[in-house]
Amino acid sequence: MDTPNESVIDLSQARSVDTNGEAFKVSVGQGGFDSTVSSQWFSRPDDQKFLDLNSLYDYTKGHADNSFHSVINVSDIRVEAPTDNPDDLRLQIPGKHSGSSDIEAIPNHWSFGQLATLGKAPAGYLRKLPAQIAGINLQYSLANLREESVKAYVTRDGDNELRAATGAGYGRVHDYEVVRAVQKIAGNGIGDTNWKVPGVLNWQDGTYDPNAPITRESTTLFASDRDLFLFLVDDKHPIEIGKLPNGEPDLIFRGFYVWNSEVGNRSLGIATFYLRGVCQNRCIWGVEGYTQTTIRHSSGAPARFAQEAAPALAQFSNQSTNALIEGVKAAKSAKVAHNDDSADEFLKGRGFSKAKSKQVIESVIKEEGHKPRSVWDFVQGITAVAREEGHQDARINLERAAGKLLDKVA
Repeated sequence: MDTPNESVIDLSQARSVDTNGEAFKVSVGQGGFDSTVSSQWFSRPDDQKFLDLNSLYDYTKGHADNSFHSVINVSDIRVEAPTDNPDDLRLQIPGKHSGSSDIEAIPNHWSFGQLATLGKAPAGYLRKLPAQIAGINLQYSLANLREESVKAYVTRDGDNELRAATGAGYGRVHDYEVVRAVQKIAGNGIGDTNWKVPGVLNWQDGTYDPNAPITRESTTLFASDRDLFLFLVDDKHPIEIGKLPNGEPDLIFRGFYVWNSEVGNRSLGIATFYLRGVCQNRCIWGVEGYTQTTIRHSSGAPARFAQEAAPALAQFSNQSTNALIEGVKAAKSAKVAHNDDSADEFLKGRGFSKAKSKQVIESVIKEEGHKPRSVWDFVQGITAVAREEGHQDARINLERAAGKLLDKVA
């Protein structure tokens, strides 16, 4: 029979740390792993990467200023394809915006797909057809939706591009409005406030440098004509939440990312969390306390953004670190197993198989230097197993299981 392991971390060490903005040691073997930002960083061309929030705001505001929307009946849209260009497809949209006359608009790849989906036509197939044949099929599909309204979002420039064709009740939150809300707490996002583009983790010596230069190869501010994504951290003010098994401080810092699409490509969302480092590929390591708020672009979306999302971001920015520290203390103090058998039972009771339970327990011994006894031990073991999980869905399920454990003692 095992006896309780009392060689736990000294919780009295939990505190905010002043590193004077210099590089500091981190332990990315703790906590969860998040590749969301890395996926954005990897897939974006240079013209979708920005070096500060001011330029990101100017870009997104310019898109909004150069666009208007009009709610129309889809059966009133006329699809035309000039005979002299097999790839040229145009739309005649009724002029119900500011009393102007009908306009000719060119659908882009995204809005063409939206119109085809609305008419229940296969967009991929239509794109392979000559414009005249595709136009006939699209016109037939739309003409049979006589009572269906659509909110057309069109640019004002000479091309009159149809940027989006959403439902009439689509509640548009502009990308620039999201950037402006972030600017209220982050300024220009380059260090003029606590919030900034993250630094870089040095794998050779295990240190994290918050002062790494911001370049197009390292930025985490992204936008296109279709969507917005940005990630900022407060990495010059780490928080010590205890000691690692080797006696060194376990340091974490705050971070959040925000996403939106004013053309219906994705919902509006904000994720806040704590982390231990960001590598050159913009992967997030050592994640703790992940929470997420998502707002669909329904008719009430603008109001919800103003009343919920933006204030939540400001609250996260200004909140004391005491809540985090107390939560960690509670998780480390909450003993849920007193021997190996009860550790197995604890995991079994939460849906873990015998094989997966063994992985978790072995990970705790490796990462923490002792057998799992507290909620914190099990959380670290579960997230360690999640980091090695090759299937994203399985990894996310494991991390959610770890998060639920922390929520119960918070």
